[in-house]
Amino acid sequence: MEIQFTLDEINQVAQKILLQKPHKVVLFHGDMGAGKTTMIKALSRALGVSNATSSPTFSLVNEYETDGGEIVYHFDVYRLNSESEAYDMGIDEYLYSGEWCFIEWAEKIPNLIPTEHSIITIKVEKDGKRKLILK
Repeated sequence: MEIQFTLDEINQVAQKILLQKPHKVVLFHGDMGAGKTTMIKALSRALGVSNATSSPTFSLVNEYETDGGEIVYHFDVYRLNSESEAYDMGIDEYLYSGEWCFIEWAEKIPNLIPTEHSIITIKVEKDGKRKLILK
């Protein structure tokens, strides 16, 4: 799936992504400021998370619960220095839990990512719109 959108359309885009039935482990690629965290917030809302969401830059992982009792894990592994740090924090238990796992900066932990995963790449276009590719 490939789509262009403005940030005003992000909630509709999140719904379209979920209709594609991505794997529950989703990697987010994009430059700083491209909208990865904003998209994860929109996806979390679309899944039924009603409490506030924020980037886990300093805590590495935030946990949210949907209205239906599902768990959503939001990772930001930008500050990790090695894959062993992620392994030491138990990231594998999260990734193989069967729950939603949204991961920013997953390129820092390539050997820990499950085989079955989806990738969302977000790029900022010259006109300010975002281009999203779901694989």
